[in-house]
Amino acid sequence: MANPLSSLHLHRRSLLRCAGVTLAASAHQILQGRPVVAAPEVAPSATADQVVFLWLPGGVTHHESFDPKPEAPEEIRGPIRPIETNVPGIQFAETLPHLAHHADKLAVVRSFAAGTNDHFDGQAYALSGRNILPNGILSEPNFGSFIHHQRGATGGLPGYIAVPGSTRPGPPNTDMFVPAWLGQRYAPFCTMGEPRDADFQVRDLGLVEGVSTDRFERRQSLRSAVESRLQEVERGGHWEGMQQLYGRALDLMTSPKVREAFDLSLEPDTARDKYGRTKVGQRCLLVRRLIDAGARFVMMDYGYDWGDYNNLWDNHCAPGQNQPHMWKMCKVPYHLPAVDQAFAALLDDLALSGRLERTLVVYLTEFGRTPQINSNGGRDHWGYSGSIFYAGGGVQGGQAIGVTDSIGGYCRTRTYSPADAVATIYKAVGVDPHTMLPDRQNRPVAIQPTGEPIPVF
Repeated sequence: MANPLSSLHLHRRSLLRCAGVTLAASAHQILQGRPVVAAPEVAPSATADQVVFLWLPGGVTHHESFDPKPEAPEEIRGPIRPIETNVPGIQFAETLPHLAHHADKLAVVRSFAAGTNDHFDGQAYALSGRNILPNGILSEPNFGSFIHHQRGATGGLPGYIAVPGSTRPGPPNTDMFVPAWLGQRYAPFCTMGEPRDADFQVRDLGLVEGVSTDRFERRQSLRSAVESRLQEVERGGHWEGMQQLYGRALDLMTSPKVREAFDLSLEPDTARDKYGRTKVGQRCLLVRRLIDAGARFVMMDYGYDWGDYNNLWDNHCAPGQNQPHMWKMCKVPYHLPAVDQAFAALLDDLALSGRLERTLVVYLTEFGRTPQINSNGGRDHWGYSGSIFYAGGGVQGGQAIGVTDSIGGYCRTRTYSPADAVATIYKAVGVDPHTMLPDRQNRPVAIQPTGEPIPVF
């Protein structure tokens, strides 16, 4: 005999799809039998209230960005010159002139290492702070989901927003932006789409074509009537959480303030030009709008490029990638120069608005790249050294933490892992990594079982 509750779930989902509530329709997955846990309203130890996560998956070169090696042999350093920053004694590569003027805001960590050369493992480790075995890539929540769970959502916006949240490494192509055992309530809200496109619209913030506002409201009334009859059947732990998720979904769709926060068309041409009319530039501009609107946690997901250059940061220069030599590739206008312009514009705007003081900005990639140039003119995966940075949110800028050897191959000082990188973020936002939460089997699990904060504060 069919399970009547399963049937009711299906009927509800069909009803909502007909009503055009595409975001709310996924709410049936919420918590999967887990209790609703209220998030703390305040975190007295926090130095940051909001987080900007700049995620560049693919393995960004550290030699041609934050850790140039001017004294290395020519076959290692190549023609890319170091330049002075606005902090005496700290040099960046010439590909980052704008960020060089913001070095006083940055704590650059040059001894970051994931310890793996595998994209899947490295990205899962960076996104979760947990060194996950290959067969457990999707088993642990993103740290953004934990921050949403512990600190709650703000500004009437989702607690974890991904712009656009479309990266799917592979093969097979895999969505690594997961709440895992925390439940779908803490999954990222992914805008999808491409912010730099003239017709960009955020997925799930509008009505389905052909559904008028009046029709939408009538169907919402019908849904409410049906749901009220279902309460007696589904009374229990699921109900409150499900209703909360439906309510938030409707708020997203109907709130002018929320819709305005996601509306990049409201930005003037001067702002678009400041960030750059590039993929990373317009994504960072949307991130700034969301932070200005009060969003708790916003990830700028650079994503993969399946066009001319495949994954923009995975610079093997293999024949199938159609990439020029490494030292030409990193000067392609939408490679490091675009990141430099966009990140610097974001830091500048946050500083000018006064938000940088309480907004943690963190840049992560899964690993660096080999000191040696390969036979194709590229650099391969290198999990033994790399560079990341932090800014704002209590971070002491003007630092270069950690030292690599003369060719940028291995860390000479303490090595900081992705677990340490994530522990640093938790410290800034006031999340206690030792907090125990029940996993799918109701076993107590610490939010962050390993890792110590990097001394960036």
